[in-house]
Amino acid sequence: MPNSLVKPYLKWAGGKRQLLPEIKKYLPVKFNSYKYYEPFIGAGAVFFAKQPKRAVINDYNTQLILTYKVIRDNVNDLIEVLKLHKEKNSEDYFYEIRRKDRELNSFSRLSDVEKAARLIFLNKTCYNGLYRVNSQGLFNAPYGRYKNPAICDEPVLKAIHKYLADNEVEILSGDFADAVQTADKKSFVYFDPPYHSADNTNFTGYQADGFGKEEQTRLRNTYADLTERDVRCLLSNSDTSFIRELYSDERYEIIPVIAKRAINSDAAGRGNVNEVLIKNWR
Repeated sequence: MPNSLVKPYLKWAGGKRQLLPEIKKYLPVKFNSYKYYEPFIGAGAVFFAKQPKRAVINDYNTQLILTYKVIRDNVNDLIEVLKLHKEKNSEDYFYEIRRKDRELNSFSRLSDVEKAARLIFLNKTCYNGLYRVNSQGLFNAPYGRYKNPAICDEPVLKAIHKYLADNEVEILSGDFADAVQTADKKSFVYFDPPYHSADNTNFTGYQADGFGKEEQTRLRNTYADLTERDVRCLLSNSDTSFIRELYSDERYEIIPVIAKRAINSDAAGRGNVNEVLIKNWR
């Protein structure tokens, strides 16, 4: 039985918590018999909901992946630093902590625990939980002015630590195609990439170089390669003509879903939005 305390510890644009009932409908029967891969882990809503015993999780965002590793390896030290951030939380303190990645000597002196705590603190206190970096890869979301942000959710962090430590979970930070190289017929891959936006209003600023049409096409090619290798895959994306055309192969099933989005760089991208799930087995 999954532990209900094992759940996302970050707020993340495009997170899948509210879409979980729909996603669960299309997971393979006997899910636990598969090794689970998630190459764009983000906040990990599906991963934490299913809590597979064998998994490979990955993200291009090295600072995000560092938080997973620190929770697994040094959760008690992380909690102590987060408690300090919670005590000092204010608008001035937020910008003081945010500035550290603009001061290379300052950021490089931080330990891995301090870097992980910094990201969690900024995520919990920035405007709308919007993880956003500029073209130089510097965090640039403003302060959120929350009354009581959950900067240090100790029971959740300790539960995640126990889950990661007790199971066979490989944590990677690199390209999505590399992360699934070892997948085989006994694997299941869930792709939740930065979404395609037909009019460039969807928020995709998780990494400095973005995730445009060329990357979407390269992802489709990876998806096609896995399909040829009989690896079961499920992919989430926005419901656009470009995405439907990319995945028009008759082997794929395109399933429309409606999601509620609270985080977007443009107000038009919030509220009910049309998305798709793309499945490569029948």
